[in-house]
Amino acid sequence: MSEEKVKKTSQIKVNVGTNENNIPVRMMWSADDAGIENQEAKAMFLSLWDAKDNNTLKMDLWVEEMSVEEMKQFVHQTLLTIADTFEKATGETNICEDLRDYCYHFAEKMEILPE
Repeated sequence: MSEEKVKKTSQIKVNVGTNENNIPVRMMWSADDAGIENQEAKAMFLSLWDAKDNNTLKMDLWVEEMSVEEMKQFVHQTLLTIADTFEKATGETNICEDLRDYCYHFAEKMEILPE
């Protein structure tokens, strides 16, 4: 997309506070258009598609205090969201149902299914 076609820009910011060992201890994020300002988060997965190199650029961060149980939930919910997003973008319902089945298997193995 050329710069001249852009009618508006929006900004999403993530501020990461680290300790003396450069380990994240606090994350705050803001999104202008969503009306979110300095909301705390414990983890993030950021994936960007680099069309020039046909490759994914990624950044995974989580704060030191995030528990293993919280990480299990975070990964499970992220995988479900990926299935939803991929289905919406491509219409590939069958493979997305397979991914959702795997998400159920993941939740079962991680013992995070609701009782």
